[in-house]
Amino acid sequence: MLVALVTALHLLLALALIGLILLHRGQGGGMSDMFGGGISGAVQGSAVAERNLNRITVAAVLLFLTTTVTLLLIG
Repeated sequence: MLVALVTALHLLLALALIGLILLHRGQGGGMSDMFGGGISGAVQGSAVAERNLNRITVAAVLLFLTTTVTLLLIG
């Protein structure tokens, strides 16, 4: 029961991390420019929104790490 709950949380966090990472603004010169990220250089999000997105992403990473260690210890 506990393994199934932690596994489900782990999978949800993995999907959330994918979405959160894709929401970040591209810094240019990489894959983001290849897919049209360089076109929207003038339209940038606010610094506050980017900082909050960074905090949420770090929190999700820490939770993902916690579920990973928990699954290793349980299994």
